[in-house]
This record gives sequence, C-alpha cells and structure tokens, in this order.
Amino acid sequence: MRYLRLTRPHLPAMLWLMSPSSGESSIDLSVDVAGVSLINPIMTASGTSGYGPEHAELMDLSRLGAFVTKAVSPELRKGNPPERVVETPGGMLNAIGLANVGLDRFVEEKIPFLQQLGIPVFVNVVGHCAEDFCTVCRRLDTIPCVSGLELNVSCPNVADGLEFGTDPKRLAQLVSTVRKEVKRALLIVKLSPNVTDIVEMADAAIEGGANALSVINTIQGMAINVDTWEPMLANRSGGLSGPAIKPIAVHMVHRVYSQVAKGANVPIIGMGGIMNWRDAVEFFLAGATAVAVGTALFVEPATPIHICEGLTTYLKRRGLSSVRELIGQLK
Repeated sequence: MRYLRLTRPHLPAMLWLMSPSSGESSIDLSVDVAGVSLINPIMTASGTSGYGPEHAELMDLSRLGAFVTKAVSPELRKGNPPERVVETPGGMLNAIGLANVGLDRFVEEKIPFLQQLGIPVFVNVVGHCAEDFCTVCRRLDTIPCVSGLELNVSCPNVADGLEFGTDPKRLAQLVSTVRKEVKRALLIVKLSPNVTDIVEMADAAIEGGANALSVINTIQGMAINVDTWEPMLANRSGGLSGPAIKPIAVHMVHRVYSQVAKGANVPIIGMGGIMNWRDAVEFFLAGATAVAVGTALFVEPATPIHICEGLTTYLKRRGLSSVRELIGQLK
C-alpha cells in the first residue's frame, strides 16, 4: 500500500502494538452517541478502511470507538473508472464512485468479520432512490452487530450523490421514510458541505428522525494535469478530503451544533481533515461528540490510537477526567 505524504507520523509506526499506559485508567475517553456507547470517541470514516479486514492487519480495530464500513447499496456497484484518487497539497481528491459489493455479499461475506470486532459497527448506506436506502436499512437493522446506519446523501463524485443532500424537503422525506424501517439501529445522516446552508440541511435531517449527524462529507474539487491539459481524475471532479478542509469542517460542526443539534440533543460525529489529537480537540470544542478519521489513515494507519493517547495526555495536563468535558466548550 502506498501511503500519502500529507504529514509525517508523529510517533513510531510500531506504537499501535503497545497497550495503554498504566496512567490512562484515570482518564475516561468513553462517549455516548444517541444511546450507543463507545469506549473512546474515535472511529474510522466511511470508505477509508474497506469493510474491516483491509485495515485489520495495520492496527487493532478493537481499540476504536466504532468502525464505519465503506458504502453498501442494494446491488453491486463498480464505481468510477480510474484514475480515482489524486493527491493534492494538504489533501486528496477521490472519485471512487461508491464502489461496493452490494447488500447480499456484504451480509454473507463481511458481516462474519464485523461480528467479531467487539465494538459498535456503523454501516454507510447509499442508493439511487428512497427504496434503495430502505432496502439496505431494513435488512441490516435486523443484524445485531450493526449498531448504526449512516445515510450517505452527500457524495460529490457520483451522478446522483447529492440528490437528497442538497434539498431540505427531499432530505426530510427520505430520512422519515427510512426511519419507519429502522426499529433498532442508530440512524445517522451524513451531511454535505456543498450546500448554501448546512444548518438548514441538519434541521431537515433531524425533522425526519435522524438520531445523529455526520459532519462533513468531502468538498467538490478538481485537479488538472498541466502537461496533458486533462483532468487528473477520470470522473473529472471528486471529493476533497484531508487537512485542507479541516477549518471548513470545524466551522460547519460548530454552526450545526450551536444552531440545531445542541437544542435537539442530537450528537454530531465530526470529520474532515483530522490528522492528530489537536485536530480532534478542535472538533470536540466546536460541538462534536465523536470524530471520524479518514485521509490520515493513508498516512499512518494507527492514527486513531495515537489520537487516543494524545487525548489522554492532554486531558491529564488540563486537569480534566473525561473527554466529555470538552464537548461544545468553545468560549
């Protein structure tokens, strides 16, 4: 695997093999995401660790707060043609196109591994229409190891990826329709930053019955080869992730938290350019209850472990006993 060059790992690569230090027991990193208990607030971002086995050899997944799978649609989806990933200054563009094995193969081939993780599993769900989302959610809601279903209504690199995520009325209708099918699992809506007002979209998702919000998905972008004068992605444009989008993500998390989510008691899973513990703390202070790490995993696969260790040291230094004391505390 070729890792990106966005930043150098802060700690030796073998650090992920180490057990927590003896002094960590006094610091509580656990959080509650709408009734789902996480041992720590760090999870993977959808699409960055496959379905689990792809990343399992690189870090101990049981030390995550939760594992988020790549997308699942009713049928197999091949995705976009290559080139599908391009590194950019401070980030990366991807136009994978939500390639996935489809619902049947996911249940038959991927669920057995996920059942053994011992941590909450959130499944990212995609579809062309409301019935597609309902089909996947209806079936996965019956599988005990699936703790949450993350509705991906905000992918910027497929033709119909933003169809629901940019129209508040359609989003509320979709979430309401899926809500009727989901009796047990946490219902999460992943919001797009590619809108005029993300607060309006957050409000619509909550109105439809969302238990939690993922904020934010990637930002539309393009890279051009100056030698060939052609787009560097076969899809022409793609979703920008990584450190370059972090200030935007932090700002949007804070807006959603302060204007909608806090009053509705709906937790936010913050994401967008988190590379280290300091980045994670920014998201907590802005209002996120938990955070998802994505692009950083291609730089250092054990980034979630390093973040937990850094958080523990930071909280001890500040005289705090729980990561929950950080949530929404921006002055």
